[in-house]
Amino acid sequence: MSAIGLGCNNISRTGRATESLAGTRAVIDAAIEAGITLFDTADIYGSPATASESLMGQALVGRRDRVVIATKFGHSAYAVPGTESWGPKGGARYVRNACDASLTRLRTDYLDLFQQHEPDPSVPIEETLGALAELVDAGKVRYLGHSNFTAQQAEVADDAAVRLGIPRFVSAQNELSLLARSAETDLLPTVRRLGIGFLPFFPLANGLLTGKYGRTTRPDRGRLVQDKPEILASADWDRLAAYEQICRVAGAPMGQVTIAWLLARPGVTSVIAGATTPEQVSQNATAAQVGLPAELVTAIDQLFPVAT
Repeated sequence: MSAIGLGCNNISRTGRATESLAGTRAVIDAAIEAGITLFDTADIYGSPATASESLMGQALVGRRDRVVIATKFGHSAYAVPGTESWGPKGGARYVRNACDASLTRLRTDYLDLFQQHEPDPSVPIEETLGALAELVDAGKVRYLGHSNFTAQQAEVADDAAVRLGIPRFVSAQNELSLLARSAETDLLPTVRRLGIGFLPFFPLANGLLTGKYGRTTRPDRGRLVQDKPEILASADWDRLAAYEQICRVAGAPMGQVTIAWLLARPGVTSVIAGATTPEQVSQNATAAQVGLPAELVTAIDQLFPVAT
């Protein structure tokens, strides 16, 4: 998969350029042209839920073999229409039905990466893994991943798969950015030891680390302005101003430097960055070519230390 992935949470979302099929197709076209192969979505993404997968399925017709499709199932905080009778979200019935539903919406007969969106404490991980193994055996899924697991949960799941002799989770998707580095203290070292790839989400902190937001200047439209103004209200603008100076030294836009910093983290496989315009896609893709000198990586680490 490509070092930069396209996060598809904004596809079909009301008020975004990707709300329509035309807008979605423009972003996906730009991503493929820029060399991005990883497209990450989930059954709960979109307005309404499942619409992200549906629009992606339409936009990818005729070029399925050029992309890596990753989707997710089983987030407890969000309802997916039609799943009310499927039982617990980590249960075997739910896993099978969720896979079939995603395949239908995405207009494909296989998923490259099928991820458990979060742990289900009501279901033994052995049951979830067993159902996922059946999907792999049936050719419906190529690889398995998890999201929002703790280090301990990742280790328990890996031990269970090895003990049962069935496919293991090969990826972990959790939040990681300069403003949210807790995964570096436990989860990231654990998945590295287990040989599991790490896929950070929210790498740009919902856009705060792109450079387009300032203490007194900000776009009229944007995720933070529209959906999460509290992040702007609590931002440390002095620290962000200091970071902007580091980015100037690096000779690249803040968003690209942020992604390049993540790619320099041992164990990070691909950085999933959302975009709603072809221009954003192109800028994110170019970040893979930004080489950060060791002294700048150190300066960034010191400016945004891991919380203890």
